[in-house]
Amino acid sequence: MKAITLRIREVELFQRHVTLRLPFRFGAATVTHCPQAFVRVRTEVNGLSFDGASAELMVPKWFDKSPALTHEQNFEQLRESLRNAREALLACSESLTPFALSQSVGEAAVAVSVARGLPRLAAQFGAAVLDKAVADAALRAANQSWVQGLRAGVLGDPWSGQLPLVQPNEVTLRHTVGLADRLTDSDPGADPADGLPATLEAAIRHYGLHHFKLKLCGQIEPDVERLTRIATVLQRLGGDYRVTLDGNETFTDAASLGRFWQALLATPALHDLLSRTLLLEQPLERAVALNESIADLGIGVPVILDESDDHAGALDAGLALGYRGISSKACKGIYRSLHSAHRIAQDPALLLSGEDLTCQAGLAVQQDTLLAASLGVRHIERNGHHYVDGFGTAPAAEAQAFADAHPGLYETTGGRPHLAVRNGQLDISSLHTAGFASAATPDWRSLQAIP
Repeated sequence: MKAITLRIREVELFQRHVTLRLPFRFGAATVTHCPQAFVRVRTEVNGLSFDGASAELMVPKWFDKSPALTHEQNFEQLRESLRNAREALLACSESLTPFALSQSVGEAAVAVSVARGLPRLAAQFGAAVLDKAVADAALRAANQSWVQGLRAGVLGDPWSGQLPLVQPNEVTLRHTVGLADRLTDSDPGADPADGLPATLEAAIRHYGLHHFKLKLCGQIEPDVERLTRIATVLQRLGGDYRVTLDGNETFTDAASLGRFWQALLATPALHDLLSRTLLLEQPLERAVALNESIADLGIGVPVILDESDDHAGALDAGLALGYRGISSKACKGIYRSLHSAHRIAQDPALLLSGEDLTCQAGLAVQQDTLLAASLGVRHIERNGHHYVDGFGTAPAAEAQAFADAHPGLYETTGGRPHLAVRNGQLDISSLHTAGFASAATPDWRSLQAIP
């Protein structure tokens, strides 16, 4: 099949308030609420109209971690990025493939956002979210699912035809343990009155978890103490568990990272946990991560990039410094993930990981999960279901529409649809449908327009 060429006729930007049922702390930030962005594009293909949609949480203190900015200022940065991307798309009068649109119009929008003061990670957010919606429209025009469409070259990107794409029916969920999360049922603190698990212990019992992502604060004594407590829980309840560690840019230089890792190795209580550790994610600040080598630090697990992934050359730059992989996140761009997967497929010693940014039930979690899983990622960090009760503030009819369209991925508990995690896994078989991972759409009338 030939790549779909389309013209952009309309781009609508919306948001919905999201309140977390538990505070989510990563690095120096604690999040209790934030907006979720929604995009709807109307395209024209051969005289016919096709809509596409996407969604992404606007998380504070990740795209820009400056302590001088408030959470609301972080939100407005991402709205500005979305507006700049919309303006660039609407200004394009040509019919182009989705990839060509991303490369020309999307990159131009990123440049505008950077020129207006946004850091690149925030600047590329808008283009990334619109890329997903445009891809959804193109796949619907071709009547192809995500994997089918990639194999057929529908998006017009240069990598899909060379990738070992897979169409899995399930993927392992890697459960996030945030820095504010209670670990045991006896830890002080009150459970939300929603019947969902609120501690690590309860989550393991409820979901059958065996893969975990552990947040680090970057300070030796607090991290050793907390990791030791987590290891005790996992040894008791986690079976043949595996973990990943997330540094969240908490180290200012390679030397301090090396000292930290040696302190972990010197702690007998952590030997079992470290032997089950699969990777260490973005420990160094993005300002220095691609300037200092980590090759001689003696870190015995692959160290991968995440926040440094704000330009196409980030992965190759990292590999030259001792990194061994990178994360896939839809908020950084679907074509960035395809590019990374293509590079990693050339070397079996490298890895592509699937990481979350509290992806919410519905479009966001479905598209991000399928993106990573189709590229061969077998375990993916998913945390939105733990920090938000089901579909949150979405109308009941919208939540039920997604649950009906994707019965394996959602289940009804307490009278409301929630992500269905069974034996630590997600059933994603229903995501292989025409379009980008969804047979349902948001209730657009319930959303607030982004001004």
